[in-house]
Amino acid sequence: MKFVLLIIALDSMSIFALAQESTTPPPRVYPVALPNYDEETATRLQIFLDNSDFGPGKIDGKMGEFFRKALISYKHAHAMPKTGAVDSWLLDQVPVTYTTYTIREEDLKMVGDVPSGHAEQAKLKWLPYTSLLEFVAERYHSAESYIQELNRGKNWEHLQPGEVLKVPNVLPFEVEKFTEGKIPENPAFAARKVFVDTKEHLLEVFDNDQLVCVFPITPGSKTLPAPVGTWKILGATVWPWFRYDEGMLNYGVRTENYYNLPPGPNNLSCGWV
Repeated sequence: MKFVLLIIALDSMSIFALAQESTTPPPRVYPVALPNYDEETATRLQIFLDNSDFGPGKIDGKMGEFFRKALISYKHAHAMPKTGAVDSWLLDQVPVTYTTYTIREEDLKMVGDVPSGHAEQAKLKWLPYTSLLEFVAERYHSAESYIQELNRGKNWEHLQPGEVLKVPNVLPFEVEKFTEGKIPENPAFAARKVFVDTKEHLLEVFDNDQLVCVFPITPGSKTLPAPVGTWKILGATVWPWFRYDEGMLNYGVRTENYYNLPPGPNNLSCGWV
């Protein structure tokens, strides 16, 4: 599941899905080599980029594809040399790499069993996290394996309230603060445009001509790729219900053989545009 609620604009924003450069896309700035950063330096940079809305993917202390794209995109947006070199100023923004999180009694309410079949899922009112590990990893925008690495020796099957975990010092995704419903229009975003780059697997938001945020995405599938074109965003909602229709998902044809899946962390996302 996507752990960041992306509220980028409403009603008067345009969105462009790009496969070729028929519409003026963001500049191609990605083929840049990176130095071999150590795990803590990479983590600090991932935290900085994540907090700045230039999503590096899941925080894991590694220099993957979206780490590189986020770093170079941030440098491009702020008129910095588009190299893989680390500027000390970037690291200075994250003086403390790690913090701690204490498991709370109320966190247990966010965790439960999720059946594998869609028919069974449709009978529920909420699709929760399946473990406290998943809950903590998503809260701190991290790969589950990285949270486990930072907390060796923990019994992940029997975490209890009061246990303290080491986590990246990133702005947390406080899932409990979001409630189901539509997001009101924000006129301040009227000039914003979204580019969906199906080749680079990125969503890029511009305010006039200024790149303001970048996030990794999965744009469709090989059997039913994201259509190329220009659209206008009409609205956005938090904790949507998902109409799971295999005809639509596989062939783009709406059928009456579907399941209405409830919202929750293990639905497709906590926020839809």
